[in-house]
Amino acid sequence: MSTFRLALIQLHVSSIKSDNITRACSLIREAAKQGANIVSLPEKFYPLQAEWEALGFYFLLNFNGLPAFPVSSLTRLQECFNSPYGTNYFPEYAEKIPGESTQKLSEAAKESSIYLIGGSIPEEDAGKLYNTCPVFGPDGNLLVKHRKVHLFDIDVPGKITFQESKTLSPGDSFSTFDTRTYQISLPLTVIPERSSRAYCRVGLGICYDMRFAELAQIYAQRGCQLLVYPGAFNLTTGPAHWELLQRARAVDNQVYVATASPARDDKASYVVWGHSTVVDPWGADLKKLAEIRQQIPVLKQKRADLYTVETKKP
Repeated sequence: MSTFRLALIQLHVSSIKSDNITRACSLIREAAKQGANIVSLPEKFYPLQAEWEALGFYFLLNFNGLPAFPVSSLTRLQECFNSPYGTNYFPEYAEKIPGESTQKLSEAAKESSIYLIGGSIPEEDAGKLYNTCPVFGPDGNLLVKHRKVHLFDIDVPGKITFQESKTLSPGDSFSTFDTRTYQISLPLTVIPERSSRAYCRVGLGICYDMRFAELAQIYAQRGCQLLVYPGAFNLTTGPAHWELLQRARAVDNQVYVATASPARDDKASYVVWGHSTVVDPWGADLKKLAEIRQQIPVLKQKRADLYTVETKKP
């Protein structure tokens, strides 16, 4: 397991899809120039208004033996990065994969030779709509796409009611990908180093997926060291649960957890909490994970004679 730099991006988002894609790709390239190896975009990055009236910000986190940066140091990218977050918007902004947005993301990943977690977009496939996170490798190829497994259907009287299931269908698969260190040759060709090692294995979820501990447990069982959740919690659930859930998933499974949220727009019909975050299992770097798991071996101490978490699909 080698060290790497993770970038979370948050950008000003307008109602014009092409402008948002262009702006996102520009920030991806800027993050890569600053040494990012893995870049994460927001959930559904099209028209949401950003907290800052600038083109955007990125935050770089080193997994290189340094402690994680505090929450207040992070900038964000949001869930639904190519559409407003609302059931009435999803059909209008939905596209197939590959499509307009994913083609541009693929090109940006290849140009910068990075792993790109493409936030999420409304995906149309066979007459159904999904909230989907595509991931691209340094060669621009689509490595995996995660369709949101748990749809956001809640009713908190007097505060918020939301039903993604009115328009979206749930995904039915687990989504992980492996990373490797790469070297670049000219013209631009991405070649795995002969002595390359994996940065880490990454597990994917989207927003409401983070509430389900079983998903994170399965990812940990499958060897993931980093879980990434593009998400858009609101002003009701955000202050109460956003950071709490991330810390719970990180500590319970002894993994890193990274979340990329939209910036807050108080005028939007759905106002997000923001506060993108990176949480570690115990103030430690990736090299420390094996030591932590040895010192407090909870993953080996589970009582399979009393309980188990089983997957019904590969």
